[in-house]
Amino acid sequence: MLDWTGYRTELKLRVGDFGKAAPDALKGYAALSAGAAKTQHLDARTRELISLAVAVTTRCDGCITSHVEAAIKAGVTKEEISEALGVAIAMNAGAALVYSARTLDCFEQTAARNSAAAE
Repeated sequence: MLDWTGYRTELKLRVGDFGKAAPDALKGYAALSAGAAKTQHLDARTRELISLAVAVTTRCDGCITSHVEAAIKAGVTKEEISEALGVAIAMNAGAALVYSARTLDCFEQTAARNSAAAE
């Protein structure tokens, strides 16, 4: 498995390097992140659980390590994270099913269009 602490440290260094090369892009990301943290209705625990579920569905290791650290600081338990990840698993499988249907729809439309054009 991954050394998550070492990875998080290296990631922060690389993000710093990126920020030097593209400061406006990093500032834009920082503004988005800060804006999402300023909620009136969700507490930090809930935001971190949502962040972890999204991190899993987007397959972002950097997001996972960053938000696990933040979740622990917010007092989130392993059991709460496990339940949030259960929702992510259900949604991702559901998303794959929906996008499979969309892919077949695209195939049928494209095949029909190509068939009509060939006539």
